[in-house]
Amino acid sequence: MKEKIKTAAKKYLSDTIGIRRHLHAHPELSFEEYSTSDYIVSKLKQYNIPFTQGIVKTGIVALIEGKNPSKRVVALRADMDALPITETNDVVYKSKNPGVMHACGHDVHSAALLGAAKILSEFKNEFEGTIKLIFQPGEEKLPGGASLMIKEKVLENPTPQSILAQHVFPSMEVGKVGFRNGMYMASTDEIYVTVKGKGGHAAMPNDYNNPLLIASKILLELNRSFMQEPQKIPTVLAFGKIVGNGATNVIPDDVQLEGTFRTMNEEWRKEVHIKMKNLAETIAKDMGGICDFKILLGYPFLVNDEITTNKARAAAEEYLGKENVEELPMRMTAEDFSFYSQQIPSCFYRLGTGNKLKGIVNGVHTSNFDIDEQALDIGAGLIAWLAINELKEK
Repeated sequence: MKEKIKTAAKKYLSDTIGIRRHLHAHPELSFEEYSTSDYIVSKLKQYNIPFTQGIVKTGIVALIEGKNPSKRVVALRADMDALPITETNDVVYKSKNPGVMHACGHDVHSAALLGAAKILSEFKNEFEGTIKLIFQPGEEKLPGGASLMIKEKVLENPTPQSILAQHVFPSMEVGKVGFRNGMYMASTDEIYVTVKGKGGHAAMPNDYNNPLLIASKILLELNRSFMQEPQKIPTVLAFGKIVGNGATNVIPDDVQLEGTFRTMNEEWRKEVHIKMKNLAETIAKDMGGICDFKILLGYPFLVNDEITTNKARAAAEEYLGKENVEELPMRMTAEDFSFYSQQIPSCFYRLGTGNKLKGIVNGVHTSNFDIDEQALDIGAGLIAWLAINELKEK
């Protein structure tokens, strides 16, 4: 079966590349993936794979039933949304939608899953169980398409015993993949702060209370408390935006701050939320101002199930050779696949897409991100192989 899948992945590679290029040229933002959804459905129809469309508006679930379909169920997930970035690559498949780009590789994920679907459908009489394909909207935007699809019962009817997904990794050379057991990616929350003081003419300091100074003290103290001092749990607190709409001689009434908080432990996450809010509000009060500290809950941490991940890693080593399967370090980035990982045994792994010799080295979320399209050979073939392997009893 392994050799059959490898042969099929290479046979269909040009088709898979064509799918990826179409998706890349027609990106759509989170929860607006209507044309993307229709295109994916057209391919599922072509492959004679039954599906349900319209989950969380644009999401799709398809089923490939082998022999004895109720014996075991494994789910494979790909995300579909793009980012609000203007592409600067000079390629024939450059984005045709101004200001929107597949800069995080979701076009690759969806194309690879469609390639795997074609392979798995072809060999469905040679494995037992059911493979559930999940094409998910809105990974890039809170509250995360995964959480909404779960609410719409994507993990039911039938219920998968485990779920797998892959993600492009431009810093890893094409031909390689990476795995990690246990804690892998952080939770992520968005922070929105409004600091209120009293505005006035800059030349009359007795008449105003500068909110910029209050906000500065809050930023410095939050940074000292949660970044400069050692933490018992991996933690990132960073502010990337500050707006104080005054002028050289105008002190504004208020200042807005925006940032992110990330960690690897849910109890610590809750504890820090309270500490940050209390610290900021106390500083503002002591300086004669007011602080409105809001935390928008994001994705939980992503944890890879040990048994599922070890099984997938072993299967990947068999498929690619042990030398092409790497151990991944923990990351403080976040992914809404984490919602699935909190529900059922999961494995989220990385697909090498870089090629230094070809100059394909730019990271995700950049305007010139691209991949070595040979990665789609492994992207489609490996996840098909992992799915069949996962259907076997543990």
